[in-house]
Amino acid sequence: MDYNIFDLGDVTLQSGVTLPSAYLAYKTYGRLNEQKDNVIVYPTAFGDQHVQNEWLIGSGMALDPERYFIIVPNLLGNGLSSSPSNTPPPFEGAKFPEVTVYDNIAFQHRLVTEKFGIQEIALVLGWSLGGLQAFQWGASYPDMVKRLASFAGAAKTWPQTYVVLEGLKAPLMAAIHFDSSRLGQLTSSDMRAVGRVYAGWGVSQAFYSEELYRSLGIVSLTDFMTGVWEDSFTKMDTHNFLAMSWTGQHADISANPVYNGDFDKALESIKATACIMPGSTDLFCPAANNEYEAKLMPNADCHPIESNWGHFAGRGINGPDNQYIDGQLKCLLARKPSE
Repeated sequence: MDYNIFDLGDVTLQSGVTLPSAYLAYKTYGRLNEQKDNVIVYPTAFGDQHVQNEWLIGSGMALDPERYFIIVPNLLGNGLSSSPSNTPPPFEGAKFPEVTVYDNIAFQHRLVTEKFGIQEIALVLGWSLGGLQAFQWGASYPDMVKRLASFAGAAKTWPQTYVVLEGLKAPLMAAIHFDSSRLGQLTSSDMRAVGRVYAGWGVSQAFYSEELYRSLGIVSLTDFMTGVWEDSFTKMDTHNFLAMSWTGQHADISANPVYNGDFDKALESIKATACIMPGSTDLFCPAANNEYEAKLMPNADCHPIESNWGHFAGRGINGPDNQYIDGQLKCLLARKPSE
């Protein structure tokens, strides 16, 4: 096991349900300095685990473990932290309770403060749903988070993203004739169709027309759909996928007692010096949403990733996109945070 476990105990979720013996899986990179001010928090995205974040961590990079103490907490539902696939009855499988992004950040805050005694975060960042968690950190703990970066992630699930996630769930529901009482019958093989649906949203139209999948050594469109999209989704537990889908669809940094649904107020309350990086051709999280959000944040700049890789411009696959993100993060970390 290349990660650690932080026991949360019995936790009461935002829904009011108590999840017993909950826990966060996490991995750290680098060393915490004596002042405890070299901390970077880098939450995982939908379907990802900490290893998928490691492309952005390394010597000489912005997230340099020789300089920073980097904490990568795993999202609840991803199979490592408390999830449908590893929770005993009565919350196993399809019975796993609804977990919000607000819940996740509250638990991550406990990890950071209780386990490590950290009171200041130099940077919180993430891709996609990881980016949304970064926004939630900034809104939930504005005095603690000094810098914030999100790439191909928004501060809430806007309607377009909600609809795409609903479309991803539809093949699973169709497999059980939309009878939710049969959710327990779903298997990983049912995820093949989910991968086919997401193939149209994960990258851009230009990606396909220019056959950019050939840069991955894949020679045909069919091979790309089966070898990348189907393969990645069939490796995912069906009920973990549905749990993370619920978290994703209901994500909103203002959907909590602090902001009571006032999204603009939540954005205006983020004090962190922020670098928001939408994908210029992102079909899943459109860039216009980030532009709206950045304008309301008092210390945010919007720097689009000019790429034909769509949503996956932030996924750590395409070299030029990776270099751009790393460069923007270096600039952000070099800036003095706003007071």
